[in-house]
Amino acid sequence: MTDVYDRIPKVELHCHLEGTIAPATVSELAAKNGQALPVPRIEDLYEYDSLNGFLKVFWFVQALLETRGDWERAAYESVVHAAPYGLRYGEIFFTPARHLDAGQDLEGIVEGITRGFEAAEAETGVRCMAICDLDRAYGGAAGLELVERLVELRRAGHADRVIGIGLDSTELGVDPRDYAPAYELARSAGLRCTAHAGEDTGPDNIATALEALGAERIDHGLSILQDPELTARVAEDRVPLDVCPNSNVLIANKVTALAEHPYMRMREAGLLATLNTDDPAMTDLDLGKEYRSVAEAFDLSFEDVAAIALDGVEATWLDDDDKRRLRADFERDIEALRPDAEVLPAGG
Repeated sequence: MTDVYDRIPKVELHCHLEGTIAPATVSELAAKNGQALPVPRIEDLYEYDSLNGFLKVFWFVQALLETRGDWERAAYESVVHAAPYGLRYGEIFFTPARHLDAGQDLEGIVEGITRGFEAAEAETGVRCMAICDLDRAYGGAAGLELVERLVELRRAGHADRVIGIGLDSTELGVDPRDYAPAYELARSAGLRCTAHAGEDTGPDNIATALEALGAERIDHGLSILQDPELTARVAEDRVPLDVCPNSNVLIANKVTALAEHPYMRMREAGLLATLNTDDPAMTDLDLGKEYRSVAEAFDLSFEDVAAIALDGVEATWLDDDDKRRLRADFERDIEALRPDAEVLPAGG
């Protein structure tokens, strides 16, 4: 049975398509593609004790997407599974470097994702766009080559659902500046830019992503409060931070419990900190659980939760007219939920 946490309208700005694949689908894809599971029981697959441990599992699941149809299924299911928990609009990551290295073509991957999102939108009304992540493990030259191919596809009208680029995988030992040429090309072609930073590193990585890459959003940004000057600048400029509190506890193990997460301190510092699931299937999450657990950890009021949802709209890459329409829809639906708001505390 759904509650107000499920029903409040939401956007998702930090979610990896490969991290939405449910265990049952993993098992079916592995059988179809002749891949042995790395654990005796599929129920034990999504268990890890560090970010690098998580990435090993993530890469296994990622590698199961071998065909256009696999990508289409993953994209479709990601939306259909999220829609009951309040998703109204999403900008979803996919990371194709390993697939391209294995011989897949970017056009086929993008076409599969596009078809999946289109089918899900027709069924649920939820609109999703895609962000092509560059994998740090492959280096800056590979990132530039990927963006060059993406730009070709967009100019040919074959990648309209891909609206931006990002940068993911391990931050350790990687200089974000290596990806500056790829980001410069992306911007020149009208693509939007974000980057994972400050999840496994200090605030210097966040500053570098903003200054050297021209990132318009920061994914995670967990360490930003360690630098008060950077915090003040990012808050003043309304640069969104797409934060994933449960992920930081369950995947990165950077925070021992939600109540110790800096999320609300980030918001209290004036930061445009949105709330997201990261890899929901891999952490037994959905958007309702994300909002519910954070609200309970910080004793948030209905107004607090509504403000977080509305800030998500501000942080999207929708054009101004679409953003105004989406915000108006959110405000109308939030108002309709007020009679149920007694399930939340009176104040945070």
